[in-house]
Formats: sequence, C-alpha cells, structure tokens
Amino acid sequence: MSTTESGPVRTDARRRVVVISASVGAGHDGTTRELAARLRERGLRVDCLDVTDVFPWRLGRLLRGTYHGLLLRLPWIYDALFTLACRFRGAGPVTRALLRPVRSRMRRALPADAHAVVSTYPIASQLLGPLRRDGHIAVPVVTYLTDFAPHPIWLSPGIDAHYVAHETGRAPALAHAAAGVRVGGRLVSARCGPASPAAKRQARLRFGLPLDTPLALVVAGAWGVGEVAATAADIAATGAAVPVTVCGRNAALRSRMLRAGTGPVLGWVDDMPELLHAADVLVENGGGLTALEAMACGLPVLTYRPLPGHGRASAAAMAEAGVTTLVRGPGELGRALTELIAGERGRRAREAGLALFAADPAAAIADLATGAQPSLARGDAGHR
Repeated sequence: MSTTESGPVRTDARRRVVVISASVGAGHDGTTRELAARLRERGLRVDCLDVTDVFPWRLGRLLRGTYHGLLLRLPWIYDALFTLACRFRGAGPVTRALLRPVRSRMRRALPADAHAVVSTYPIASQLLGPLRRDGHIAVPVVTYLTDFAPHPIWLSPGIDAHYVAHETGRAPALAHAAAGVRVGGRLVSARCGPASPAAKRQARLRFGLPLDTPLALVVAGAWGVGEVAATAADIAATGAAVPVTVCGRNAALRSRMLRAGTGPVLGWVDDMPELLHAADVLVENGGGLTALEAMACGLPVLTYRPLPGHGRASAAAMAEAGVTTLVRGPGELGRALTELIAGERGRRAREAGLALFAADPAAAIADLATGAQPSLARGDAGHR
C-alpha cells in the first residue's frame, strides 16, 4: 500500500503516472499540480500533459479561446450548449466521434512505460476512454472530476474509475453508466488550512485590508468572468460584510471596479491561501479551485450569481452536498452572509467543507500505479 499511519510510503521510482489536464482557467492546472506533487512524494515519476497541445494545427488553442470568449461575451450561448449536452444522452458519443481523429495523437503522447493515466479534464477523458476500451492503453485510466457536478462529457466508457467530489455525485455518474464511481478526496495545497486569529490579522495587514470588520472575499476564477461587479455591489449594499474582490487576470474588470470604489479590489493573487485566511466568507460563482481552497481553510462558501453552464450545475450540486449556500437573489444575501459568518449555518458549512479532504486521492492512484488494487485491472467485469 502507499500509505501508513506515519505517512506516505515511497514506491518504486521507476513507475510512472501521466496526468492530463488543460490550460483552461487555473482550476484544472492547479488540481493537476497538486496531484503530481503528492504522487512524487510517494516516489512515482509523474508527467503532466496539456490536452490542448495534443490537437493538431493549434486547434487546442482555438478551443480554449472559444470557451473563454463564450464565457466572457456570450454566456447565454455557452449555457445553451452546456444544457443541451447534459440533457441529450448522445452528447458523450457525439463528442467521442468528433474527437476520433485526435485519438492517435493522444496515444503517441503517452509514454510507453506509463503505469497509470489520470484525466483532470473532460475532453481528455473522452479521448482516453475509447483508447482504453479498445486495448490501445494497457494500464488503468482514471478520471478525477474537478467539477462538483458529474455532467456527461466527464464520463466515458473505457475509463476504469471515476472519482467524484461527494457521495451526492455517485448517482448522477452511475445514471450515465460511468464505471468504477468512487468518492475521491479533493486536492488543494497543503498550505490551505484553518487560520488562527493571529494569522488572520497578519493576512489582513499584508493585503492592506480592514482589521475589524467582516470581509467577504469575491472570486470569479483566473479569468474574472461573470457578474462580478454586481456581486460586489450587492454585498456592499447589505452592510453585512465588506466585499474584497479578486479580478484574476481580467485587467479591464479591475479597472472598472477600482473606479466604482466598491471595497478593496485585487488583480492576480499569487498567495491565495493567505488571502483566504484574511476573509470571513467566500463568495464565488463557478465551483472552482478557490472554492475548494476556502473549504480547506475552514471558510464558509456562498455561491451567488453563478456562471452559466457548469457554474450553475456545480452550484446546485454543492448546495445539495451542504458545502455551499446558494443564494438566488439580493433579498436573501444579507441574512445568508450574517448566518455564514457568525451563525450555526456557517459552522455546519465549515464542517461539511473540511470533510471533503478526509481522503487523499493520490494514495488510491499510487496504488493503481503499483498494482495494489487489482479490482481496477483491465479485465475486471465489475467495471464494464
């Protein structure tokens, strides 16, 4: 096994795991980096691949740019496409058919001596599943879902195991015939943990934030997409907390918000764990990596004005799991903020969020790479 009571056991360093992500926002890459670091701590060699580099003729960059543009400028189109994919049972087969010409490139991108392959991005899963099913990949293939809601494009026949975020995600995944559905712990930096009062004060001093008032940290991913300015204004209007807005790499958004003067405004933040330590509640719209980091820091999470498509799906799934509070309009916002910052509702949310990190998925994946879990072997009929 890869773990003991004293910590990780170092495995055979000749064994290699390939983790395939996509440079689409920061969440998938952040999860991949953390998974790779934990696997390396266990003595495994790890290769990290970007699925957008597998596509020919720079099509990967085109897909990434199209996705960014839809979220930023035409969110209603993205929402319609996402909703169609979730309701149309043929969405997965159609996606796999469209990706068929890319399979050979994916196959060539995988090192011959890999002992396990992990996907942290849905398109990668749709490429890997058919290759595994048809015998072109001879080692276990795992999908680690970074989204809280297991929508169909994440799920592919041929994948040996699908790691979902919470027990509430098991039934939707099984409904789409996903194999080996397991609840896998979430992956964030080890620096994400509850802060002492002294550490909280120090964090506020570092970022130049008010010391003695409740702070609501507003995030919208690396791209700063969504109704961010409206969210900050709504929070300020409640009087329950001062909004502190992180605009990511969206310089235009930051400029607009600085002119509006709605609380402190930050751009890209390199040390998100410390900024989370400064806050009393996180307000988010996409169910991404920062929401998970906040939960690991013992911070209650509120979802407000969620992004279309995956944002709304994740918001509903997270609320069902009890790890976030979904607020549907300004009239509910003030009371929700107050209850999360200082009430019983906040205590329950913190406990539910911290419980997501009780298990380490890197341990199970290391076991796969070392052959310690024969139940996930290629010929296991229980996963077909």
